[in-house]
Amino acid sequence: MTITRHEPARLELALYKSLENEELSSRIEAVRAQLGSGLLILGHHYQQDEVIAHSDLRGDSYQLSRLAADSQDCRTIVFCGVHFMAETADILANRPEKLAARSGERVTVILPDLAAGCSMADMAAVEQVEAAWEDLGQVIDTSEITPVTYINSAAGLKAFCGRHGGIVCTSSNAGPVLKWAFQRTRRVLFFPDQHLGRNTALRMGVPIEQMPVWNPYAPELGGNTEEAIRASRVLLWQGHCSVHQVFRPEHVQQLRLQVPGIKILVHPECPREVVDLADAFGSTYKIVQVVEQSPSGSKWAIGTELHLVNRLKKAHPDQEIHFLAPMVCMCATMYRIDLAHLCWSLENLVAGHRVNVIQVEPETSRWSLVALERMLQVSSVRETTLASPT
Repeated sequence: MTITRHEPARLELALYKSLENEELSSRIEAVRAQLGSGLLILGHHYQQDEVIAHSDLRGDSYQLSRLAADSQDCRTIVFCGVHFMAETADILANRPEKLAARSGERVTVILPDLAAGCSMADMAAVEQVEAAWEDLGQVIDTSEITPVTYINSAAGLKAFCGRHGGIVCTSSNAGPVLKWAFQRTRRVLFFPDQHLGRNTALRMGVPIEQMPVWNPYAPELGGNTEEAIRASRVLLWQGHCSVHQVFRPEHVQQLRLQVPGIKILVHPECPREVVDLADAFGSTYKIVQVVEQSPSGSKWAIGTELHLVNRLKKAHPDQEIHFLAPMVCMCATMYRIDLAHLCWSLENLVAGHRVNVIQVEPETSRWSLVALERMLQVSSVRETTLASPT
């Protein structure tokens, strides 16, 4: 990833941090009105309410990038999310056919706060994955492995998958992606989130004994024996989401005792023990969809990021919605995007000083796109199959 800062920026961030939210909101809306359809503000579901209120589109990371890339008028994307999301938006919005349609004009992608990262994505550095691939090659033939990276990963990992016949997945299509991989090779190396990989593979019939966990800090073979590697079907990277990791089986049991008739709805990034106890699980998009389609009087305990759960509770007062954990659990890095950063980045843009531009290095972008396009093909086949009357 290449992060470009265009200096000097005449408007200093410190000046914005002292402003009230009401003034910041007014100034943000003024910029939106001035730039019109040439600007798209994207708001991830986990953002603060006051930030997402200014978004043109809201959704999960891949959905937002795809929608923005499909816009005919957009020339600037301000992504209220985290760094890997902005990278994906840059890759998709500036892929060759899109650039050709705009006569070579790039879409600028801005991340209001460069410190908005993702702890899960940081748990798998491309150097670590390359080292693991080399170590695996000492025990098994790596041509028998398809690398699969969760979209919640850096562009370098997506490019690694592109170069090695691999693919990207989302929490919505992890099942079809793993099926695609198993049609090509005996094994899958899944990173960076072990829980999504495990929960998905278990429901495909892969025994837990054939899913060793690779610890990148272990001295040899990720902490595994050669026998375990040879017997593997899915090699799980030892990574996790700090938000979804906190949900525990006892939280499920406690809510069931406290609220008779309640149903448990969780994200597949939660540990296996929680997903196994849930009534339903799925991506952020599916969680929203399930609640929206539930009848009045439904009772839900939801295991995902706090801002989204509270937003669902507010939007559906006819339902009884609880946060699954007894403690506050929010995405701290996503929370770094606030009105001050958003207003600062937008007003600098109008003043001709693009700040915090995210532009993925061309070779990394090219190979990342290969892995992303494989995912798009899998998703396209799946959607066609679901739509078929037979």
